[in-house]
Amino acid sequence: MEFKKVIKTEKELRYILGYPSETVKQKTINYIDKNSKLFINRSPFIMIASSDLNGNFDISPKGDPSGFVKVLNKNTIAIPDRLGNKRGDTFMNVLENPNIGLIFLIPGVKETLRISGEAQIVVDNEIRELLSYKSKLPNLVLIVKVKEVFMHCAKCIIRSKLWENIEVESKTTSSNMAKYLADNTGTEKTPQEIDEILNEDEKTRLY
Repeated sequence: MEFKKVIKTEKELRYILGYPSETVKQKTINYIDKNSKLFINRSPFIMIASSDLNGNFDISPKGDPSGFVKVLNKNTIAIPDRLGNKRGDTFMNVLENPNIGLIFLIPGVKETLRISGEAQIVVDNEIRELLSYKSKLPNLVLIVKVKEVFMHCAKCIIRSKLWENIEVESKTTSSNMAKYLADNTGTEKTPQEIDEILNEDEKTRLY
């Protein structure tokens, strides 16, 4: 599909979008204040955006009990890596390009917290022990040196009604993931068989 009216300059963009207020421009800070720290301590779910040197982007979700991301000081946070599929997309990107972006969410809270900075991958025992859960140490830890902190307004959550009227869909014979894998990986297993494997993995390989 080809589009005729494509925005290509900031002038064109600002003509339609307008400019942020002074309050909006000034609320971006370069350290973790007490409000941001409280938000991080309450958050059980984050999304990490990263890219390689060619500009190929990835966004990876991470979740754990509230406070799983640790604030080491006002300029540094630590994110544990739990058991997963071993793709390591975020880590592979960080090896090439340390710049990352984070979004923190708290269920029921309308605001979100955005952090950007530079990341490195560490395996120091001291930090791994700090981030242990149920006596299980993470194999890897992502250390983020904070550059920007930004509390995002509530409009996107309000519009989406993300935390309102949540309905739990009845479980079908197989999960969305099982159907996706059956359709796209060339496996001979049925969605039901894959679902059984996934359910077992979810029970035994959380930590």
